[in-house]
Amino acid sequence: MRKPAQLRRIQSPSKLLSDRGLQCQRQNPLFPQPKQTSRRSFTVPSKHLNPPPAFASSSIHQVPSPPRRIVVGITGATGAPYAIALLRLLRQLGIETHVVISKWALATLKYETTMTEEQIRSLAYANYTARDVSAPIASGSFQHDGMVIVPCSMKTLAAIRSGYCDDLISRAADVTLKENRRLLMAVRETPLSDVHLDNMLFLRRAGAIIFPPVPAFYTNPGSLEDVVDQSVGRMLDLMGIHTDGFERWDGFKKNKSVVRPVQANIASHA
Repeated sequence: MRKPAQLRRIQSPSKLLSDRGLQCQRQNPLFPQPKQTSRRSFTVPSKHLNPPPAFASSSIHQVPSPPRRIVVGITGATGAPYAIALLRLLRQLGIETHVVISKWALATLKYETTMTEEQIRSLAYANYTARDVSAPIASGSFQHDGMVIVPCSMKTLAAIRSGYCDDLISRAADVTLKENRRLLMAVRETPLSDVHLDNMLFLRRAGAIIFPPVPAFYTNPGSLEDVVDQSVGRMLDLMGIHTDGFERWDGFKKNKSVVRPVQANIASHA
């Protein structure tokens, strides 16, 4: 009697292809059989490891935040009383001021104020000469809260716009811009040419604050000091320092007490 044929196990096509592929690889000398590796954890030999950096053994601590600092540049344009009022107010607020006075600013101070150079420098926390481009404020690693150039001449404006840092004021301003810090420029010139306006527009788009110290007559100032203090207060507002040392606009009021306005001789025309 004929024996029944044994049933053969049917394998899936993918299994057959994989088995044939392995068989071909074993028979083909171009495909050597991979070595059998154990599943133990693999450790890198110490000779292949780089030594730890020198500073890894020493502990690094977070340093406390520096005090509030403002860099002040004074150029030769007219408007020295604004710079003096700014330094006085920052000193009263306990804010460090790092001051640079240009050569022509020293000449202008003699005509517009009665203070000596030593008296003006005594209002600052630190003083630098305009030629010292190696001063701390010439580096971006020196941390401060912003820079104010008051007054700002058109020469300094053009130097900052072109990146031609030939003195410490323009260099410190250039660093302030590249470090994304606040740079306020109290420009003093009138009338303005197309070159002046183009330089201001370029720097404004670069992040600088263009601040012409225009008097606010809506406060009815009683003296020239009131005009200066109002502009300086607005400067500090833009630098993130808010004070109450000047009058702010509070809308039209019917019973508002009117301060005696500044006397001025205005010639009438028939």
